[in-house]
Amino acid sequence: MPTESPWPSILQRRRVLVCAGPGGVGKTTTAAALAVLGARSGRRVAALTVDPARRLADSLGIRDPGARAQELDPRVWQAPGQPGSGGRLSVMMMDTKRTFDELIERHASSPEARDRILNNRLYGYVSSHLAGAHEYMAMEKLLSVSRDSAFDLVVLDTPPTRDALDFLSAPERLVGALDSSVLSWLGQALHPSKGLTLGLLARGVSRVLGTMGRITGRELLEQLARFIADLNELFGGFRQRAAAVAQAFRGPQFGFILVSSPRSAALDEATRFGRQLQLEGMTTDAFVVNRMPPPAGTASAAQIAQALATRRPDWAAHASAATLRTVVQIAAQQQARRRESQQRVDARRGQLAAPGHAAPAFVLIPELPADVQGSAALQQLAQALSEASSA
Repeated sequence: MPTESPWPSILQRRRVLVCAGPGGVGKTTTAAALAVLGARSGRRVAALTVDPARRLADSLGIRDPGARAQELDPRVWQAPGQPGSGGRLSVMMMDTKRTFDELIERHASSPEARDRILNNRLYGYVSSHLAGAHEYMAMEKLLSVSRDSAFDLVVLDTPPTRDALDFLSAPERLVGALDSSVLSWLGQALHPSKGLTLGLLARGVSRVLGTMGRITGRELLEQLARFIADLNELFGGFRQRAAAVAQAFRGPQFGFILVSSPRSAALDEATRFGRQLQLEGMTTDAFVVNRMPPPAGTASAAQIAQALATRRPDWAAHASAATLRTVVQIAAQQQARRRESQQRVDARRGQLAAPGHAAPAFVLIPELPADVQGSAALQQLAQALSEASSA
């Protein structure tokens, strides 16, 4: 049986909401709508996206989002005709290199070591190509924003679920890359105090560095030697931060919102992700199913004709029996679509009802007349989300 809306409770008890789901199901616009509802409830909201497509900013009407928070005009998100709530809504994009730079600045052993790393020509490559670096920096940025006293709530829009799984495992993968035998070997082989062991380098390091381009001479080797030595000093700090990020995602302030459509493939993918969250010790607060077929009436052709004659006699005069039968058939097909979609959703609800885990609220959003583009359509989706009960 339907219950009251779960959003007031979720928006108040969580500091971070992570929206995840397959591509093309309205995940990004759902994240934007949740951010709007949070601001309407009086919270100071930061909407953060790591999706390079920048769809969240587009949904909120921002043409040029950046790494720094941009506060929106309240007219973009306030409900029409309702007084101000005191909330605020800001948007920011993920900037991998800038976040990596900030980590270097915080954890370097000295200003000199910081400058050597940031100015090293290899740093640009490593900061963008090290395994898990982009996803880890996104999580690092999320943790940093969630601890910012300027915000009460952070809504994170993630990439589609296959990439989101990489996103969640980023701390462990980054630590694995930093602890790898290759990097340890490079650090020993090229440590400045030992000099450049060119013989050892010639026997194998050119293969290791193949993805960085051709080795062009001693200048590159010297830069690499210094870079590895300086970066080694930071490994402990990265390990600690990775552990903090992983722990925060499993804490009481973080909640996940799974987003899907009623299509079988999308429901399957979102459900698999939900089960993975359970295995990882993370909490799913809600399972949003967008684009549900609306309920259809079951009136007969005779009943439709009578209603037309009563309410719109001008229409009734032109409505043939064949037209009325077509209307009845379309309504029956729509009713069947709704029933099949509901059955698929109910089946996934059972799959996420695991012992020891609170079942997420299933929220069904009706199919809107058009795609969510611009603030007016976003307002419509936010209203539908706020009015939807937990089914």
